[in-house]
Amino acid sequence: MVCFVFFAHFSLYAGTKAKHVILIGLDGWGSYSVEKADMPVVKKLMGEGAYTLKKRAVLPSSSAVNWASMFMGACPELHGYTEWGSRTPEIPSREVTRHGIFPTIFSLLREADSKAEIGCLYEWDGIKYLVDTLSLNYHAGASDYEKFPTSLSEMAVKYMKEKRPNLLAVVFDNPDHVGHADGHDTPAYYAKLAELDGYIGQIVEAAKEAGIWDDTIIILSVDHGGIGKGHGGKTLQELETPFIVAGKNVKRIPEFKESMMQFDIAATIAYIFDLKTPQVWIGRPMKHVFK
Repeated sequence: MVCFVFFAHFSLYAGTKAKHVILIGLDGWGSYSVEKADMPVVKKLMGEGAYTLKKRAVLPSSSAVNWASMFMGACPELHGYTEWGSRTPEIPSREVTRHGIFPTIFSLLREADSKAEIGCLYEWDGIKYLVDTLSLNYHAGASDYEKFPTSLSEMAVKYMKEKRPNLLAVVFDNPDHVGHADGHDTPAYYAKLAELDGYIGQIVEAAKEAGIWDDTIIILSVDHGGIGKGHGGKTLQELETPFIVAGKNVKRIPEFKESMMQFDIAATIAYIFDLKTPQVWIGRPMKHVFK
């Protein structure tokens, strides 16, 4: 009986593109900055995989509404989270799961595999209201990043080595914080991008040390960009954000030209795991970037 259970769990991943997905989010990272940024780890991933700098945020181009769209595969008119700091829907969600929240990529994987290891680590406390924590094995917020800037990356490295998660989201609150304090497209902003690149490198190395890198797809994405010391508007500097994907079964191609929206990320992760998406989702998977 034990052997049968192990085989059944293993077979769930037989048709997938990879057994592990690491989603790294950088709050407030505008596409306009990528060319000028000193981010060798990120640019290596771009060269080894596929990317677009034209992915668009949903409106308003601010945090909770866009993280919700990224995790929930739908627009704010459907999931109902419409403001910068939404913790519950301002508009009743068109559909909810048994946990009383709009379907997320985390709940989809949990329904498909009760044994999957699923985690979410973050600096901004608002993330935990958008991920359906009841579908997670583990979620935690890092200490104050101004006092402990390496806290989140250290948490991610430890969790990955100990638990080898099937799906992990790691959401950094910067460069958004620096964007508000010093301004977007400033020396301080680019210094923070260079620092974050090092943390991304640590997460990549952790996947290798955990022995899962060869069966992992890594995704880097963003909620919104920014202009001046703010965001939430309709400029391309606020709306256009990077999407970078690399790893197992990802094609090595130049910047792709196909249109991509925030809610397409959840659909793309569902495609990686060969999950059936709910009818209420409108996200489309970026199938063309995979072998």
